[in-house]
Amino acid sequence: MSEAAWNSLINAAIAICWGVFAVVWIVGHVYNKRHSPAVTRRTLGNARWLVVGAAVVILLRFVPPTDWQDLSVHSAWLRWPGLVLLVGSTVFTLWARITLGLMWSSDVVARSGHELRTDGPYAVVRHPIYAGLLGMLVGSALLEGFGRWTVGLVVAAVLIAVKTRAEERLMTEEFPSEYPRYRRRVPALVPVPRRR
Repeated sequence: MSEAAWNSLINAAIAICWGVFAVVWIVGHVYNKRHSPAVTRRTLGNARWLVVGAAVVILLRFVPPTDWQDLSVHSAWLRWPGLVLLVGSTVFTLWARITLGLMWSSDVVARSGHELRTDGPYAVVRHPIYAGLLGMLVGSALLEGFGRWTVGLVVAAVLIAVKTRAEERLMTEEFPSEYPRYRRRVPALVPVPRRR
């Protein structure tokens, strides 16, 4: 495949995967605002995530592409794994979002009649949306040779670590007998088999 064809494929894959993700999240957010059960507990809001996200977007937008060259690794053998990881992670993330249904929130919350999901992607990892997002970022980084994606990866890893910890605490409090058993059985982010 020629370099121009690869670049077109890379740009299309990244645009389609992240575009579909954005549309599903926005539509889901609007729908859930109107139809989800009432929030009974909130432990972590979205304001800080929006500020950090905006700062990263501004950084990535205004730093010239040539300044990212020192962080770039251009290698053809990274592209196929990157493409597979990006597409697979996008599907996994959307599957997790759809599985949560009306219990989903971008905040860390418990809802009236909250259900602990342990099926579908939640049988693979406890936090499949975050695992999928990290996979999408790594896949995008592999496709473009890291560079500017390195900043997004680092920031996302920190934010996901904080949010995962908050969710673990909340779920343990909401489901004191079920969640510890689920936690022992299913890994947090990386789908590594555990001994029974």
